[in-house]
Formats: sequence, structure tokens, C-alpha cells
Amino acid sequence: MDSYWDRNSKLRQEFAITRGRVMNDQEWVDFEINFMLSHEYHTVVAREMLNKRKGKHIQRLLKQKRRLNPDKAPTVEELALLDEKQKNGSIKKVLLESETELKLARFGRGVETMYRTTYRTHTNLSAMADSKANLMLSVNAIVISILVSNLLPKLMDSNDHVNLKLGIPSMLLLATCLGSMIYATLSTRPKVTEGKVTREAIKQRKANLLFFGNFHSMPLEDFQWGVNEMLRDPEFLYGSMSRDLYFLGIVLAKKYHYLSICYNIFMYGLIVSLLAFAAAFAL
Repeated sequence: MDSYWDRNSKLRQEFAITRGRVMNDQEWVDFEINFMLSHEYHTVVAREMLNKRKGKHIQRLLKQKRRLNPDKAPTVEELALLDEKQKNGSIKKVLLESETELKLARFGRGVETMYRTTYRTHTNLSAMADSKANLMLSVNAIVISILVSNLLPKLMDSNDHVNLKLGIPSMLLLATCLGSMIYATLSTRPKVTEGKVTREAIKQRKANLLFFGNFHSMPLEDFQWGVNEMLRDPEFLYGSMSRDLYFLGIVLAKKYHYLSICYNIFMYGLIVSLLAFAAAFAL
């Protein structure tokens, strides 16, 4: 709006000569709004070509008026509901249509932001789950390597009999590490899918072409056709994104379920193993 005022400063000065004084910003905006509301194109072609642009210009003026004086500025809906004697009916329709377009544009941007944020959140959660699983795999692998290389050879006494005092705690610790590693591996194990979606499923709007596991075995021509169908239908596109988010959530739930079991096994198994070692050394 600042550039708009700069472009119209000369016009304001020329208009001020006829009034004997220079109008302030609030008076100038009011004057322009009143002029635009009382102005009317007299031909059908002019109304079709220029009314939409005039409605957007009125919205800019209303935005400036709300910035200068928020308490006295009417909304677009209030202007659109004015009596026909106060302003012509064509601009009333244009104002309503223009406001609807703006709301749809804001709604579209909000939907895109929502999907972008949700996808980013799911991706971050999946990366966190994988890092936690890798941590547990590394820790348990180190514990098992130390246990096998150093502790297990010492379990045999001089008569080649197993020392049960250390054997039982060692087996408990080994089982704990193995159980943790199994569930950590399950949480990161990829699931192989068929990778092929039929054209019939795409026509019925039941396919999800946003996940590689659903199209990696499809012919390129079918995949391109399906993507074009999806881009032509916003409902199909948003539905595919929603299904993709749903199945991402299911995968995340499985990951964190296995991770929870993994950490529980590691925590409680480590406690029991250390208590068993303490009891063995105490006896």
C-alpha cells in the first residue's frame, strides 16, 4: 500500500486544490471508497472485464482503512449487504465473489501448510525412531561382544563345569540384549509391498501414488497417467495425501510400539541381570 500512496500523491495534491486543503490518509481512503461504490460501468462488456478488478481495488482500500482506523472500517460482507440504493448491484456481486475467492485462496494455503507441517512431523518422528533403534542396536551389540569375548570363557571352572553363579546372570544379560536387538530390528525393518496399482483402482480414486511402495512395479506409462489423473482432480489429490498420512501414522505406531518393547526389555532385563550378578558375587 505504501507504493500505492506514492503513486497517488500527485493526484491527492491536485484534488486538494479544489478543496482548499490537503486531505489526510483517512479522508482520502473514504473518498476513494465512496467514489468506487458510487461508480458504475454502463456496458456489459466493461462490467465483465473491469468489475472484478474494481472489487479487488475496493478490498485494498478497505484493508488500508482497517489499518488506519480499525473501529470504523466495514468488512467486505457488510459492504456487500448494503441496500441497492446505496450502491449498484453489480459491484455487490463482485465483492462477494472476490471475498469468496480470497477465502478459498487462504483455505488452500492453509491446507497446503497443514499437509506440509504434518509430513515434516511424520518424517522427523520416523527419523527419531530409527536413531533410537540404531542406538539400541549399537549398545546391545557392544554388550554382547564384551560378554562373549570376556565373560563367557571364564564361566568354566578347572573341572570344565559351568559356574552357575555367573552362568545364570550371564545368560539373563545375553537374553536381554538379544531381545532388545530383535525388537529394535523389527522397528527398522522395511516392509516390501507389491508396488503395483491398477488403472481401475486409480479410476475409482482408491489408489495412493504418493508412496513409492505402491508404484515401483508399475509401467511408466500407467504411473504418468495416474499422476495426471490425480493432478486434474484436487479431491483425489487431497485424498491421496490423507491416505498417505494415515499409513505413515500406522507405520510410526508400529515403530514406536516395537521401540517401547525394546526399551522395556533392555531396562528391566538389565536390572534383573545386575541384581543376579550382585547376588552371585554376594553368595
